[in-house]
Amino acid sequence: MSEHPPYLRIADELRRRIAEHVWEPGDRLPSRAQIGQECGVGENVVRRAQELLISQGVLEGRAGSGTYVAETRQRVRVVRSTAREQPGGAPFRQDMKALGRQGDWESRTDAKVPAPAEIAARLGVAEGELCVKTTYEFLADGRPVQLSTSWEPYDLTAGTLVVLPEGGPHAGAGVVNRMASIGVTVSHAVEQPEPRHATAEEASLLGIQKAALVTHIRRTYYSDQGRPVETADIVVPAAHCEIVYEIPIHGSAAVSP
Repeated sequence: MSEHPPYLRIADELRRRIAEHVWEPGDRLPSRAQIGQECGVGENVVRRAQELLISQGVLEGRAGSGTYVAETRQRVRVVRSTAREQPGGAPFRQDMKALGRQGDWESRTDAKVPAPAEIAARLGVAEGELCVKTTYEFLADGRPVQLSTSWEPYDLTAGTLVVLPEGGPHAGAGVVNRMASIGVTVSHAVEQPEPRHATAEEASLLGIQKAALVTHIRRTYYSDQGRPVETADIVVPAAHCEIVYEIPIHGSAAVSP
């Protein structure tokens, strides 16, 4: 019988050390070079072993930080609904609070970005028309659980206090409430979820294995005049998050950000 591939042998060794409490949950592993030297293999073999254990939930990769022994992670319940946005605050924080977790996010906004062809089509504008682009990393207890890239037509909010989604007096209020403050009524949203594999960048940001399964949601908000006012690509890791859609019987608002 042939011997197991080297990376499987290293994966078993790493698993053994964790089982014997050489490394505890939350501990950072030594470098791949150090592990490789100890076990008599190259760094690529160690990398493959770690990627296997990450996919199995034994280890956890953190962008720019290293590889850690995974702690028990409760799946995050991500609620999508037509009645999420409330005047009191952001739906994501409210959802995390209901789970007993601290919800927050990091964002970066670039104004006057030319719209790529696909985004232009979703917003009903010409390719290259200027947009406000905002990227988000949503965190639960400090851990990334969702990514989002949002696009808004620049001519819709230019010269107003809400041109920057995360700046000014309405920062973090969500699309529906921000648009309402400038007289634009959002009547509905359309979401198209589909499974796919994470890109290398998404995997790094979410701390998951390359090509791990994610749910990609294409969301577009529409005004009561039928104009698309915002579109976003939302990425949620399948292993760590449970997506639930709520469908109210009465009334209509807009889907959560």
